[in-house]
Amino acid sequence: MARKRGIMSEQLKEEIAKELGFYDVVEREGWGGIKARDAGNMVKRAIEMAERGVSEGKGSS
Repeated sequence: MARKRGIMSEQLKEEIAKELGFYDVVEREGWGGIKARDAGNMVKRAIEMAERGVSEGKGSS
């Protein structure tokens, strides 16, 4: 079975993990080592960033 390709770039995931303070776990154990709560917070942060980008984009026209 083929793996589904992720939506977030590796760079964005790393940036958010550093911001949220669990990048050390990613370095030691990989993405599978993070807690479900951390993964959820990472997704929440990415959504906030995307929403902010969309709202800023609409105001510039």
